[in-house]
Amino acid sequence: MKFSIERGALLRAVARAQSVVERRNTIPILANVLIEAEGDEVHFRATDLDIEVVDKAPAKVERAGATTVNAVTFHEIVRKLPDGALVNLTDDGASGRLSVEAGRSHFALATLPRQDFPVMANAEYSANFAAPAPVLRRLFDKSKFAISTEETRYYLNGVYMHVAEANSGRVLRCVATDGHRLARIDAGLPDGAETMPGVIVPRKAVNELRKLLEDDDMEIAVSVSETKIRFATPEITLTSKVIDGTFPDYTRVIPTNNQKRLEVDASDFAKAVDRVATVSSERSRAVKLQLDEDRLILSVNAPDAGNAEEELVVAYSDEKLEIGFNAKYLLEIASQVDRENAVFLFNSSGDPTLMREGSDDSAVYVVMPMRV
Repeated sequence: MKFSIERGALLRAVARAQSVVERRNTIPILANVLIEAEGDEVHFRATDLDIEVVDKAPAKVERAGATTVNAVTFHEIVRKLPDGALVNLTDDGASGRLSVEAGRSHFALATLPRQDFPVMANAEYSANFAAPAPVLRRLFDKSKFAISTEETRYYLNGVYMHVAEANSGRVLRCVATDGHRLARIDAGLPDGAETMPGVIVPRKAVNELRKLLEDDDMEIAVSVSETKIRFATPEITLTSKVIDGTFPDYTRVIPTNNQKRLEVDASDFAKAVDRVATVSSERSRAVKLQLDEDRLILSVNAPDAGNAEEELVVAYSDEKLEIGFNAKYLLEIASQVDRENAVFLFNSSGDPTLMREGSDDSAVYVVMPMRV
């Protein structure tokens, strides 16, 4: 194998591929990236057995071939090469070394046989559709904060992506919950997605997917089966196993009869919560909300550190209410609001609270209260 490639293109491809590699693993080949040169492009493939990323970059290939090299070391070398450098890579197949040359720099890296590299088996995808990058970015960005980190409830360790019925008709929906808060985000149903099975996309795949969705003009090809999901752009293909479990019936915890309505400037609210929570070193410290006619008082009482209180002018015309929430949960939900105003709908101090962005019900959040 012998090819030359521009350093910038090589760095982008290797950076995206090596990010899925687990730093600690007991199988040496999984620390490597598979480099395959053929035609006028090179493919870089990395996997942790659950996720596989394949990135391709244009190159001048003199001799086709393939090898594997430590992903982290290779990425570090390429990152430290000068901008604009032309990088020459050669593997004669006999020495067990990959030669990397750029200007006066020369490296010889240990390789492992490409035959040992596990390639994820192709699945028969039951649904294939395309969605704009901003649509997928919104679906996953606004829901992923609620993914559970509890390993015992593994079926909550991802985002549940499925087709659902909404007031506006059938939608593509992403839901995540950890039992304390819930996010439910809807988007228009793309052509071809109607037959999509509901799948739970793991947290790591959601985080890796985010790197594919930076370009607002990009269309992402999505393929879904019962066991795998694949996202593809012209340059990158991300394939992930889905979580083998049943997502709970989330509709039962979304309140439908909360009548007490609070409307508040989302930015002002988030900043006020952040300020009053400063007096507490405990991240789970409850913030108390005291609601009265067009007035909201936020307060935190931390016996060891002190207390804090802040008043906001809001739109509220129902009976007085006192309710407490985990400050971290409130901040995370408030930070999802893109519109100017956040609308909270309460029932009582012991019932789940619903939040949405203004009059838009395509993004709905639920947070459980705390005793204060």
